[in-house]
Amino acid sequence: MRYRYMLAPLHIADLPDDLAAVRSIALEQHQIARQLWEQLEIVKHQLAQFVRARFGASSEQLGGQADLFVDTVVLPVPPAAPATPVAGHVRRGRPALPKDLPRERIEYDLTDAEKAEFDRLERIGVEVSETLDYTPARLTVIEHARIKYACRKDGESTIRTAFAQPSPLPKSNASAGLLAQIGVATFVDHMPLHRQAIAFARKGIVLAESTLCDWKLRTAELVAVLLPALKCHILAAPRVHSDDTTLPVREAGRSSTRTARLWGYLGAGQRQENGLWVDHPPAVMFEFALSREAIHPLSFFAGYTGYLHADAYSGYQALYRSGRVIEVGCWAHCRRRFFEIAKAQKTPGLAAQALTWIASLYAIEASIKHLDPLRKHAARQEHSVPLLTDLRRWLEGHFPQLLPQSPLAQAFGYALRNWDALARFTEDGVLLPDNNAMERAIRPIAVGRSNYLFAGSARGGNAAATMYSLLGTARLNGINPWLWLKDTLDRLPSHRSSRLAELLPLARPTDS
Repeated sequence: MRYRYMLAPLHIADLPDDLAAVRSIALEQHQIARQLWEQLEIVKHQLAQFVRARFGASSEQLGGQADLFVDTVVLPVPPAAPATPVAGHVRRGRPALPKDLPRERIEYDLTDAEKAEFDRLERIGVEVSETLDYTPARLTVIEHARIKYACRKDGESTIRTAFAQPSPLPKSNASAGLLAQIGVATFVDHMPLHRQAIAFARKGIVLAESTLCDWKLRTAELVAVLLPALKCHILAAPRVHSDDTTLPVREAGRSSTRTARLWGYLGAGQRQENGLWVDHPPAVMFEFALSREAIHPLSFFAGYTGYLHADAYSGYQALYRSGRVIEVGCWAHCRRRFFEIAKAQKTPGLAAQALTWIASLYAIEASIKHLDPLRKHAARQEHSVPLLTDLRRWLEGHFPQLLPQSPLAQAFGYALRNWDALARFTEDGVLLPDNNAMERAIRPIAVGRSNYLFAGSARGGNAAATMYSLLGTARLNGINPWLWLKDTLDRLPSHRSSRLAELLPLARPTDS
């Protein structure tokens, strides 16, 4: 590595006799050393991040507890790391198999030879054990027989044939069940189309990848009519989360790809109805875009008024300046910056102490997660707000002593710059301290991306956004995605366009 400064060897004989000149040289050398030290800290942090990303564990946990430092000024002392309750290790038998699964009974009796060994036998009971079996999925052909009639009336005759809807896709021989299987296998089970083609071939049917791709795209475009209703449901939620992730897309006429984006929006929370707190069924929606420009979230949230959980991406600032959208920061993003530093340190320092502060904050959240929003708000005012006040004093006390461009200073600066947003979750019990709900909704996209690598076109990107939206919403609501998609494909052609919201995969009282 080449440093910005190349220092020539300096000997005592080279120093001037004038004391002021010596002091000037010493000051200059000190400034150069400080800058080099700062660059070294940045490089060490980057190297540690690379090594951890390539070889390290993915979990964000640290062993041990941070040592307490003796501060040069009177600052709040980091709280002791909250104890993590560990359940006792109790030996348990195998869990019982679900009672609603179909059962096949096989009875085992003594052989005739074994029975012949005794003078008299009396049956006194039966011992039953269960094994879980698997029958591979099978392909069948449905014959759609349309009865034809020769019809006569008033001396005139005509031929009338009964109506049938063999496939949700015109001029296709794929049933709703098969189309649902392809969609779920791709966007829930993360199976590329060529692997699905191999699986179908094992069952004796040859389906070209191009055919599977066409069915997948047309299925997504068919159910895309549900997206406006899904968006309305999300924007009506007590709180909304937002984040984005990458999606490589192959450029037309070229073998290379460009990095596009899937912008995600998730609505959830609780609201009061008739004096009771009820859940707003969670829902997630993704929009495909070729860039990360701010116009995309600005367009989605046009007219929206309420809370928005997001990271500190500058593209959201125009929303916050409007006064309609209230920013809620993410402590998980803030914590991650300190964690990356603490993980690379052999001796716990300020970064580990910051993690202890944040762990105490999350310990409070764990103890109140079962409360309704009103009581949760009261508990945060009593416990979280004083803790945050001390944490801010601690951050402000140490921040001036840090090297300005060092990773630790950047982590401190991130927390202080975004403090109002980070502390906002204490203002309303409906809010959360982080944006993890959105990150969990994005995770299946990352898994799928590692399997199918890229979308073949912008059309494919839009199809992926549609299917990740609807199938992701089904997952959030505990709904079987295949059953929902098959039922929706069957019903959609004849369903009234004014009542499309009824088809959304949302939890309803009757579902339980």
